[in-house]
Amino acid sequence: MVCTSNGSDPLTIGGRRFGCRLLTGTGKYPSIDCMQSSIERSACEMVTVAVRRVQTGAAGHTGLMEAIDWSRIWMLPNTAGCTNAEEAIRVARLGRELAKLAGQEDNNFIKLEVIPDSRHLLPDPIGTLHAAEALVKEGFTVLPYINADPLLAKRLEDVGCATVMPLGSPIGSGQGLNNAANIALIIENATVPVVVDAGIGVPSEAAQAMEMGADAVLVNSAIALAGDPPSMAEAMGKAVIAGRMAYSSGRLPRRGQASASSPTTGLISGKDK
Repeated sequence: MVCTSNGSDPLTIGGRRFGCRLLTGTGKYPSIDCMQSSIERSACEMVTVAVRRVQTGAAGHTGLMEAIDWSRIWMLPNTAGCTNAEEAIRVARLGRELAKLAGQEDNNFIKLEVIPDSRHLLPDPIGTLHAAEALVKEGFTVLPYINADPLLAKRLEDVGCATVMPLGSPIGSGQGLNNAANIALIIENATVPVVVDAGIGVPSEAAQAMEMGADAVLVNSAIALAGDPPSMAEAMGKAVIAGRMAYSSGRLPRRGQASASSPTTGLISGKDK
């Protein structure tokens, strides 16, 4: 399976091209083998790695670095677990070194997460902006995870972030695109890729995000916690393809009234002659 609808339609982030518009994660899987199979069947080309959890050998992360073919999969280190800008900057630097250990010497990508709220896991907009400014100056390709705030998204773009990653709904909630109206505004005004991250629960919601014009989606929990993660991963990959193709094709305009699909001229009269 190739996760692309058209070879001339790659996703480009920070000057790097990806054939697949589905990004996946490496956490919450029941086993390393399950994670490997899910990544393979999703056909994704970029996966997130929680730097702190790999470093500490947290449950589910032991052996992760050796389990992924880093010659084929681009690592997206993330700053999960950081509660302020200073922590996130330090962990981002460690993430760059982690990518180098995987053989990706030129990998400066970082998924920026600053989350002080342990209950709702909502990102801190001020801390995220401060960390993003500093990391961009250090040469990082910054992919910030944010609330679906159109003004913040534009500020992050202005300071040099390579994408913006608005949440559809809270992390791991599976509530879908509760913030669809604001995400649509972000998409309308962005000149960098918009990656919908968090809240997607089923493939139809991934397709919905793509149909709206999102450039990609990041899905972890909905795959890793599914009854059959590899099958769900494949379904998500196919949904992203379908959503992108639908968006590129141009949807039927909404109308206020019905419009017959068959012509209404030249009909045979039903009256007796």
